[in-house]
Amino acid sequence: MYSKRIISVSENGKITIPNSFYQKLNLDNSKKMECIYYKNTIVLKPVKKVADTFSVEILKDLISEGYSGNELIIKFQERTEEIRESIDDLIDEAEKIASGEIEGYSLEDVFGE
Repeated sequence: MYSKRIISVSENGKITIPNSFYQKLNLDNSKKMECIYYKNTIVLKPVKKVADTFSVEILKDLISEGYSGNELIIKFQERTEEIRESIDDLIDEAEKIASGEIEGYSLEDVFGE
């Protein structure tokens, strides 16, 4: 469903998401938003938690490694955070490559030919 609202920008550059959008996205102050700039347009979208995306796979791995009970919960939280940090690092690196700040890998680097 398409919705449009005109909003103001504050003196310090902040905007407020309309309450109806806030509710439709099921946002709260614990959630993060991804802000994307493309061709003079800004898109905001909720960031999915790594646990939402990989939780079943993480749990399968941890159970196969012999974890259970409270130890499983602790290891799940640790592994989820490790994956989130790794994904953040990959995104940062991709953005630096795209902007020309750093050089990406060549086919030779990847395939060794």
